[in-house]
Amino acid sequence: MTFRDRARGCLLGLAAGDALGAPAENLTPSEIRRRWGRLTEIEGGGTDDTEYAIFAASLLIRHGHALTSQDVAAAYRREILPAIAGPMRGAGFSELGTVEALRRGLEPPLTGLVHAHGWSDGLAMRAAPYGIFCPGDPAEAARLVEQDGLVSAAGEGILGGRAVAGAVAAAIGGAAPDAVVDAALAVVPADSWTSRNIVRVRDVLDAEAAGPGVVEALHEAVVVRHYPWTDVAPEAVALAFAAFLAGGGDVEASVTFGVSLGRDADTIGAIAGAVAGAGRGEHGVPRRWAGRIGPVTGKCLPVVAGRHVRDVADELAERL
Repeated sequence: MTFRDRARGCLLGLAAGDALGAPAENLTPSEIRRRWGRLTEIEGGGTDDTEYAIFAASLLIRHGHALTSQDVAAAYRREILPAIAGPMRGAGFSELGTVEALRRGLEPPLTGLVHAHGWSDGLAMRAAPYGIFCPGDPAEAARLVEQDGLVSAAGEGILGGRAVAGAVAAAIGGAAPDAVVDAALAVVPADSWTSRNIVRVRDVLDAEAAGPGVVEALHEAVVVRHYPWTDVAPEAVALAFAAFLAGGGDVEASVTFGVSLGRDADTIGAIAGAVAGAGRGEHGVPRRWAGRIGPVTGKCLPVVAGRHVRDVADELAERL
């Protein structure tokens, strides 16, 4: 399998998981079962997850391993802010807060600290390109994605991005599923909320396997039930890794399991699809799903309108 094939698989898997999970976002597993039984077919387009991943890839294509948080902030000011009249549409809390912080003239890391949503999964959802760019080197992937994260995230939000980038770097380097999750754990502190949640979901899977109570057990292990929003990075990242492990690294099995968990279903599906796609390559993404992935519309980020994840993957591969 070529590196380009793995890069395409990663971003196609991300886009497919994002699109499949979009209609299930913020729903409970029981509501998803009531409406669809099991979500297996892509009906609409993706969300900001795919568009932000394309934007992140553009930063790497431009700056490579020299990327800094100042470069990221400059790109926001040059390419994102001028296209936004009024409130930003379709973005997560961390990105909305970052846009306002940049408008006020703040610089990173303050831009990721002042909006109080630094724990959001906004960085994790777009972390995959950093793993593609660092095949077999999770530590470097984690270092690079943190430069992006300093602009819009803090604390556990950055750790979630580090975990996903590290996992993709390991998967695209050919690691087996358990080793991929080990790589994610290796690039975050063992006493972090992110690490503890990843360990918890792996323990649940070891105990429950694919039994009928596994979804409820995973929710019990990591879901923050008292909080009104679902974009909590330690929760979404852990559930995405649970889906990846439950699916044995297979793209379709991982993504369909991930979106069945509800909560931030598009991001969970996107992360699970990206990690699985990095391991299985373009041909591991169901053809019927890949056929539904078109150029993004730019509904959240006009600067990426018309870009296709397959072309972006090719550009990342050529940059190495």
